Amino acid sequence: MLLKNRTAIVYGGGGAIGGAAARAFARDGARVFLAGRTPDRLEMVAGQIRAEGGFAETAVLDALDEEAVERHAAEVATQAGGIDIAMNAVGIAHVQGTPFGELSLADFETPVAGYARSNFVTAKAVARHMRGKGVILTLSTPGARLSGVGFLGNGVASAAVEALSRILAGELGPRGIRVICLRPDAIPESLAASHVRSAFEGFAERAGMSVDDMLAARAASGPLLRRFPTLAEIGDFAAFVASDRAGAMTGAIANLSCGTLVD
Repeated sequence: MLLKNRTAIVYGGGGAIGGAAARAFARDGARVFLAGRTPDRLEMVAGQIRAEGGFAETAVLDALDEEAVERHAAEVATQAGGIDIAMNAVGIAHVQGTPFGELSLADFETPVAGYARSNFVTAKAVARHMRGKGVILTLSTPGARLSGVGFLGNGVASAAVEALSRILAGELGPRGIRVICLRPDAIPESLAASHVRSAFEGFAERAGMSVDDMLAARAASGPLLRRFPTLAEIGDFAAFVASDRAGAMTGAIANLSCGTLVD
């Protein structure tokens, strides 16, 4: 029970990665507060946690709404006596697959502004309520480090989240708060429960194949492990890195890409 007596908020807790992390946090003993925009998905994850004997509460919340996020964090902290862990797994629907020459300014700006804002807003809201040894987890993608065609907005947004995480670690480190960014590659099993299928459709259409076939082709030739990460692997790593066993780790970008990138 690595997270026994800890309180965790998962923003985007009804999504694929957020749900996997929330279930892992709960299995390791944390009380989990799920926040997101889709009540049915939040309740599904909460029900799974409760069925396994864990604690979960849900709140319908837009992570781009600063006042609402601040209010929710304060309510959780009052109820639980503080906040120990926060993970931003919010998904921002955006365009991928469109080359620079055809990309509109709005489509470029959407993920950059959305991911930067939501991570800033949620981190600021929870940090004030953390009781030493607090942990803030963020998410990025290999696009932060790669170069190519069709993912300019995604890549810049991912790089922004990674930079925010590194710098925030320096701001909050003296208070004992750790900040770690998780960088998984595509997760095929998440397609049914997130926005990523629509994002990948731009690439797939230009390649003349389905999203599933495109990802299968990428997995067969790209990552060193010849596969993509699983939701369970991401959730389990999130729980581990949020625990005291990873207490010396902060300001880090955790490469969970199965070898798409090599550090």
